[in-house]
Amino acid sequence: MLQDIEQYLACPHCARPLALDGRTLRCAAGHSFDQAKQGYVSLLAGDAHTGTGDTAEMVAARSEFLAAGHYRPVSDALAEAAGPVEGLVADLGAGTGHYLARVLDRSGGVGAALDISKYALRRAAKAHPRIGALVCDAWRPLPLRDDSAELLLNVFAPRNGPEIRRVLRPGGRLLLVTPTSRHLRELVAALGLLSVDEEKERRTDEKLSPWLTRTDRTEIEFTLRLGRAEAEAVVAMGPNAWHTDRERLAATLAGLPDPVEVTGSVLLTTYR
Repeated sequence: MLQDIEQYLACPHCARPLALDGRTLRCAAGHSFDQAKQGYVSLLAGDAHTGTGDTAEMVAARSEFLAAGHYRPVSDALAEAAGPVEGLVADLGAGTGHYLARVLDRSGGVGAALDISKYALRRAAKAHPRIGALVCDAWRPLPLRDDSAELLLNVFAPRNGPEIRRVLRPGGRLLLVTPTSRHLRELVAALGLLSVDEEKERRTDEKLSPWLTRTDRTEIEFTLRLGRAEAEAVVAMGPNAWHTDRERLAATLAGLPDPVEVTGSVLLTTYR
């Protein structure tokens, strides 16, 4: 609910505090932002472009895949690493709010789901009673006040080091989930999907090191047993959806075992 996170919000135009007036967020400078009937509110600057946001089809595929529990080891590890939380948990690139809801269930606190896709945030707004859903651009100033977040989540999503540092309170943490080069390797090889650079871990640390200090890193590896529809959903729910021909994908999937065993492999890294 927006009222749960109202005290942490900042105007995307002037950075003044936002206050909720009925179903509208307003700042002292007169900027206002209406809540959509689906529960989210857009805090995008006027010149922002949403073309990189997940489509309705991508969001539907991800929602079904995550609801089936395939990435449960990831959400469980996040919730365990979060520990008790009393303040704001902000999820940058929250998507449907799946991981944020899991953390709030386990750890407490209130949640801000931040994403550029309104289709994703329609679901995030309903994912948990203590989530407020905000459309924003990860590469612009985030619509959160300085030092407002106790915990920030970032799962398979863009990350903006200076803004993460600005919104985290002193002692606050970032829990970052990134794929390893082994993630989905069976599907990458069989379907010609985008692969993960083996230098990704090093490059991520280098980009965040001016702003945050890495304190812990855990590798999470598990086996997925996917039917053909689920394997197709893996492709449809992520960046591969922009680069894959659906007819060719279906033909290739028909030649795979049903179910097919696929490696899940991610890093959970904690920064302060």
